[in-house]
Formats: sequence, structure tokens, C-alpha cells
Amino acid sequence: MKLNILPSNPEENKEEKAVGPGRFPSWLHRKIPLGGEHFATDSILEKYRLNTVCEEAKCPNRMECYSKKTATFLALGKACTRNCGFCDIDFTKTPKEPEIDEPERIAGSVRELGLKHVVITMVARDDLPDGGAFHIAKIIDEVRKTNPGVTIEVLTSDFQGNYKAIDQVLEKRPDIFNHNIETVRELSPRVRHKATYDRTLEVLRYVKSQNKSSFVKSGIMVGLGETKEQVQETIKDLAEAGCDIITIGHYLQANIKKLTVKSFVSPEQFKDYEEYGYKMGAKHMYCGPFVRSSYNAGEIFQASSTISQESHV
Repeated sequence: MKLNILPSNPEENKEEKAVGPGRFPSWLHRKIPLGGEHFATDSILEKYRLNTVCEEAKCPNRMECYSKKTATFLALGKACTRNCGFCDIDFTKTPKEPEIDEPERIAGSVRELGLKHVVITMVARDDLPDGGAFHIAKIIDEVRKTNPGVTIEVLTSDFQGNYKAIDQVLEKRPDIFNHNIETVRELSPRVRHKATYDRTLEVLRYVKSQNKSSFVKSGIMVGLGETKEQVQETIKDLAEAGCDIITIGHYLQANIKKLTVKSFVSPEQFKDYEEYGYKMGAKHMYCGPFVRSSYNAGEIFQASSTISQESHV
């Protein structure tokens, strides 16, 4: 069971190059979804005063996801203590204190949206002793208390390699523990701020070794100037670290201050990465121009669960 968001027209699989500022190849154009459900989603999020990574990171899938009454919650504020070259979330060295009632507000919005699979991501909070781990654990508790039966996915920072902080989240047994490696080893120092390639792999290995989440997940962006071989090395590293699910999507520049797109990766190349990941032992690969860590996350969880069940029959 695989999800496919590659272009249906084979002609669109041909490689294209940028022809000028702001010009994207055909496979990086999206139609605006029809329907008014995105207004209802906006209204619910506003009612509960919640931040989403969809809004703060200018995700290209926001309209589609909101139209399906789903969103990815951004916990611990909307200002990050890291200033990564790719991310459009606000940067500050002195963010506001965590809002004590945010867990209850998120839980209430999950109920009102009718979500079955909940994705909770976070800004990096290096200003807090535990990196915000207790707050994330509290959100998991509140969501489950208010919404019995939901599955929960967390997308966390590396907590600066603090395993005690990671354990606070793992003790709540999220169904998926996601921590993104973001890019290849060679580009990591330029793309990421504070986080390192090797520390990410160490965190993923540790999470896998604890066996407290059904799946370990990580993601990569392409289009930043990496080579095919470098991406393959990263896929291999993630699979060897114990990642069950690997996502690969195309980087898009959020504003002129962020890293520029160096190359346009064709849907055909995404397919090659998918096949390579399965050869390396990943249980589920989700690759395509508009793939993001939490895009179609519920469907990915269901597909991965089915694959896992079939492998044990």
C-alpha cells in the first residue's frame, strides 16, 4: 500500500531547469483545492488560539490539508531558538514562556476537528532546561484524555541530545516519533542551526532502541544542491539508524532571506529514491515534490501499520 502524489502525466516526469526567478517546473505547480472546509479549519484553530506549522512555515499543502480539516500543531510558541537556513519560522533567543493551557486547547481542537491521527510538532526551545519535553508529554496526555482512540505522531527537536528529555516524550508512547535529518551530511552545517547530522542519527538510534513508539520517522529535503549519491547515503544512514518511515520532499524557498533552490528534482528521481530506500530496508518511503514530514501523516501511519501487520503474518 503506497501513496502516490507524482504527476499522472508521464510527460511531466521529464527533467526541467529553472528558466528565471520565480519560475518553477510543471510538477511544482499546484491547483487550489475546491470547497470551504479550509475556512472551518481556520475558524477552529483561531477559536483555540493555536499555531500550526502549516501557517508559520508557509507549507504549500496548507490549503489542501485545511480543506480536509486537518492541520499540524506547532507547540511551545511560534518563535524558535534556532535560525535554520531553510525554515521560515520566526527566530528569537528569548521566546515567551510555554502557555500552560496549550495542551487543553490542542486537545479541544482535535475533538472539534474530528481528527483520528494527530501530529504535534514544536519549535526548538533551547532556552528551557528540558527543551520543552515536559510540555510535549503533557499535550500527548491531554489529547488522549479528551480523544480516546486517536493515534499520535510527534515531530520533535533533537533536545540537544538530552536523552532524559527524549525519555519524557517516549514514556507517553507516541505512535510515531519523528525527528528530521533535513539534508545530507555535506550540507547540514549550512542548512541547519545547532542541530548536527550525526546527533540526529544518534537520537533516532536511541528512540528505536527504546521500542516505545510503533514507528520511527525522519525526513529529507532535496533541491539544495545535494548529489544523488549524497541523498542515497542519507537514506542508507537513516535506515541503518532504525527509521521505519522516510519522507523526501522538495525544498521551496519561503522568502528571499532563506536558502535558494539550487536545482529542481524531477518526480522520476523521487521515484528512484523511493526504490533505493526500500532496498536499504525502510518499511515505508514517501517521496515526491510536495511531500512534507506531516503531509498525509494519517494515511502514512495506516499504510505503515498495514505493512507491519502483513510482515508478521
